[in-house]
Amino acid sequence: MHRVEVSFDCQAEGEQRQGYEGPALWDVLSAARPRIDFSGRKQRLRLLLSVGGADGHRAVVSWAEIDPDFGGQEILLATSMDGAPLDAAGPQLVVPDDHCGSRYVSGVAEVWLGPLGGSAS
Repeated sequence: MHRVEVSFDCQAEGEQRQGYEGPALWDVLSAARPRIDFSGRKQRLRLLLSVGGADGHRAVVSWAEIDPDFGGQEILLATSMDGAPLDAAGPQLVVPDDHCGSRYVSGVAEVWLGPLGGSAS
């Protein structure tokens, strides 16, 4: 379990300060054992995570942001906020390094992991 104190700018309510607790997204995905070749660093750079909430809000996180070989950010799937459980609402994606709360996804309903499609020109 991890705990982070965050401060972000909410467009509707101004600056917010909150404490979140829950597992790191990296830990959850590692426990799920996705079929990823961890020996190939460049191949992992193509991976994206799309996190969707019950309200339809969706955010994208690159694999490199959470992978300890790259950014290693402590992005959480929070299960409590300011000491109160998020049981009824469901887990919340928390991206502590974001300056605005746009990638905070409430009531996480799905996490998709896959490669960036297409090829670069």
